[in-house]
Amino acid sequence: MLAKEFLKKLSEAHGVSGYEHAIREMVIAEFKPYADEITVTPMGSVIALKRGVNSSPQKGKVLIEGHIDEIGLMVTDIKDGFLRFTQVGGFDVRVLLGQEVIVHGKRPLRGIIGARPPHLLTADESNKVIPMNDLWIDVGMSDARVRELVQVGDLITYAREIVELKNNLVAGKAFDDRAAVVCVAEALKSLATMKHTWDVYAVANVQEEVGLKGAQTSTFQINPDVAIAIDVSHADQPNTTEINTVPLGSGMGIAMGPNIHPLVHDKLVEVARKNEIQFKVTAYTGATGTDAWAMQVVREGIPTGLIDIPLRYMHTSVETLCVTDVERIGRLLALFCASLDDKFLRQLRGETNDEGRKTKDQRRKTADKSRITHH
Repeated sequence: MLAKEFLKKLSEAHGVSGYEHAIREMVIAEFKPYADEITVTPMGSVIALKRGVNSSPQKGKVLIEGHIDEIGLMVTDIKDGFLRFTQVGGFDVRVLLGQEVIVHGKRPLRGIIGARPPHLLTADESNKVIPMNDLWIDVGMSDARVRELVQVGDLITYAREIVELKNNLVAGKAFDDRAAVVCVAEALKSLATMKHTWDVYAVANVQEEVGLKGAQTSTFQINPDVAIAIDVSHADQPNTTEINTVPLGSGMGIAMGPNIHPLVHDKLVEVARKNEIQFKVTAYTGATGTDAWAMQVVREGIPTGLIDIPLRYMHTSVETLCVTDVERIGRLLALFCASLDDKFLRQLRGETNDEGRKTKDQRRKTADKSRITHH
């Protein structure tokens, strides 16, 4: 499936954190033709293994991942046929009013998010963002009928189809972070045409938006030598800082900072430059707010990298990205995985590399000469 087609399919499906089963089946179907083995963790993350050609029991393992869950809403009360709600994950409350939604009750119900009209607000209220507890969902039914079909705890998602803009840009919901899963799928397709010695684990994780839980558990299970998270970051748009923003259509961000292993960052940059793939270095002074933050501290610690997908209007129903960037990231991931070898594995493990052995041999020879001269 083409990247844009897969992105559309994932975006328009529904899977709030903890309830990703419909998305999971789509991902398995897409990964399966390119994987040697597919498993699902007890939490629901998908792991596709593509084995490397190296038969050594010491060969490296690399994990590449994105998360498949999306932010959503949950019914908290039913009153007079209107639904009160709270959030699962972090919404931009400023844009909720007027949104079309789907209430996932006994059957899906279309609804809209409403509030008191501006004519009935006080002067003070009209100058403030309407809080979530003053919003409600109207599905157009009587109280009795709503109660037959909906109960407290039912989930609610945006009702949104992808909108195609110019220059290969698209807008829609849940690009955070299903666009990363498309990147991983693109990488698997490219790896089918490449020779790689490390085992590649392509992972679609669950429950990122509520605490990075899927990444913690799947990474613990795999115990990779390198883990690469792919997640969205801020693209160029009005009134945003230039720090860590990447223009749409200009590739990606390759992150650095304390959440990122220096050797992994350098390797990603090296591969990107060698293959003329556009990127910008993005800098994080602490937590990146991504699965990379969780994966880094699994077991004894995992050398971790992070690739940023440039995205506008994050956590809204019109998240916007460039499909070309997604395809480029997929290509970089494949080339990165194919570039990993025994030498890099020794470097990551802190073992003496080839250059180090040469230097040690030279020092030993020098010491031997000194002893001979002394005697």
